[in-house]
Amino acid sequence: MTSIATAAATPTAPSQIDTLSLEGLNPADPQWFVDDTIGNLLRRLRLEDPVHRSHSPVPGIGDYWSVTRYRDIMQVEMHPAIYSSDWSVGGISLMDFPPGEQQLQMFIAMDPPRHDEQRKAVSPIAAQGNLDGWEGLIRERTCKVLDSLPRGETFDWVDRVSIELTSMMLATLFDFPQEERRRLTHWSDLATSNKLTNPDAPEPEVRMAGLREMLGCFMKLWNERVNAPPRADLVSMLAHSPATRNMTPLEFMGNLVLLIVGGNDTTRNTMTGGLLALLQHPGQMKKLRADPSLIGSMVTEVIRWQTPLAYMRRTATQDTELGGKQIRKGDKLALWYLSANRDEAMIPQPDEFIIDRPMPRLHLSFGFGIHRCVGNRIADLQLRILWEELLRRGTEIELMGEPKRVRSSFVHGFSQMPVRIVS
Repeated sequence: MTSIATAAATPTAPSQIDTLSLEGLNPADPQWFVDDTIGNLLRRLRLEDPVHRSHSPVPGIGDYWSVTRYRDIMQVEMHPAIYSSDWSVGGISLMDFPPGEQQLQMFIAMDPPRHDEQRKAVSPIAAQGNLDGWEGLIRERTCKVLDSLPRGETFDWVDRVSIELTSMMLATLFDFPQEERRRLTHWSDLATSNKLTNPDAPEPEVRMAGLREMLGCFMKLWNERVNAPPRADLVSMLAHSPATRNMTPLEFMGNLVLLIVGGNDTTRNTMTGGLLALLQHPGQMKKLRADPSLIGSMVTEVIRWQTPLAYMRRTATQDTELGGKQIRKGDKLALWYLSANRDEAMIPQPDEFIIDRPMPRLHLSFGFGIHRCVGNRIADLQLRILWEELLRRGTEIELMGEPKRVRSSFVHGFSQMPVRIVS
């Protein structure tokens, strides 16, 4: 695979970030992500003020602490009683209750014991037996998608590969009609959109109407499965578990959003980010071609490198101290996983993409502790198979323009990436 040199003009070039006032630095501004300069900003905070009092002018965000070092984030993750994820105190996003919208309740935005009970309802989805059973299906679909791609002409990798493969897998996890799988992608994009930070996002009433449509569709599936024997799909698991079978509609909506976004955005953005990383590091691509047994560690390195969810919010339940700073009860904290995965104190050569890195799993892309991603092994499987099949075909790909990045400080991903298969 080869790449072309691409560059985008940015309002604040990486070289200028060190000259900005530390007091005014706001990592939650999505422009840093659109311009792909967020890494430079987080590096400065990590080195100069790792627990940083940030301020966003966006209504509903305001003041928050940016936690940028690996060890400090781990400290927070290991003490969920002090640093809450619960929706009732703010949940997992820096944005407080958006005007005109309902606050979604989902198990990742709950504290124990409710979190543990609801998570347990769906955790069997990633059992080894399921993974073994899906491997052949995922490979068959991957081969079909790759073999259908045009040769010698530009196409969008995000749409033709990343979204197509992840939407098919997501439909399988829910036992959702495959012919309607792009509705899942649409709902995922709706769920992570926000008019206050992205002027192109739908209005709040449009967003909520779309999520209510999602709820209505899944309520039909729920009603079918709650009266049938338990099955190995997410809707059936939720319908039959004592912890979730009596959920309110709003809570069901929230858990659907969590599972759809978790199964869609993270894997699809890592599929795109992985290709981009290898196009930009041809030496690593050459190494991978010479030794395909490195695919497993390469996939793990891609997950660290991309970090598909940039942060998670926590809210302090009491006065405490973190990284030498006094945190007050009610304060918001953004745990910048994207920064932890570049922490020089924990990861050697963190700004280098190294597919045979020692201890490749030393990253926080899936979170840590009680909120660690339920489906991380499903993501690993899909990514591994994609690269096995690309290597088996000897596919040579060129980057044909600058990737378009999602305007979000939460989802670290891509909306478009033009490429061309040259052989």
